[in-house]
Amino acid sequence: MTHKKRRRLMVLLLAGLGLGTATALTLTAFQDNIVFFFSPSDVLANRPAGERAFRLGGLVEAGSVERGTGTDGRPAATFRVTDGAQAITVTYTGVLPDLFREGQGVVTLGRLLPDNTFRASEVLARHDETYMPPEVADALRRAGHWNPAQGAAPPAETWNTAPRDGRSGG
Repeated sequence: MTHKKRRRLMVLLLAGLGLGTATALTLTAFQDNIVFFFSPSDVLANRPAGERAFRLGGLVEAGSVERGTGTDGRPAATFRVTDGAQAITVTYTGVLPDLFREGQGVVTLGRLLPDNTFRASEVLARHDETYMPPEVADALRRAGHWNPAQGAAPPAETWNTAPRDGRSGG
C-alpha cells in the first residue's frame, strides 16, 4: 500500500469514528430527553424507573376534581386520571386549561411519587369535543372500552370501574 492510500484510509477511518461518536452522543442526549406516555394501567403494572418524568394520559374521572389553593397561594387541583381499568390521583399546582373537565381526555406531564400519586408539572386538555389524544385513544382501545369502528368513545361514567385507591386488584 502506498503512502497516499494509507493516508486516505486513515482519514476515512477517523472521519467514520468521528461520525459514529457524534451519532452516539446525539442519540444518548435524545434518550435522556424523551418523555414517554403511559396510561394508568401501564403505570401501575410496570412502575417507571426512578424520578424520570413521563406523560400520564386518560380521562378525568367524573366526580374526582377538587380545586383549592396551594401552600404558595397559587391555584391547585387534585383529580383522578383513568383508562377505565385503573386510575391514578394527580396533583397539580397552577391554572388548569379552560377545556379541562370531568370525563374529558387529558395528558399530564410529571413524576410518580412513592405513594402512587402523580405530581403534574403540566396539564393538557383536549382542544374540541371531537378530539382525543392518540395516546388516550390507544389506552382506551387496549383496556377494551372503545372500538373506533363503532363510533365515538362512550362517556367515562359508563365504563369506569377503576378502584378508588389507584392500586391494582382493588
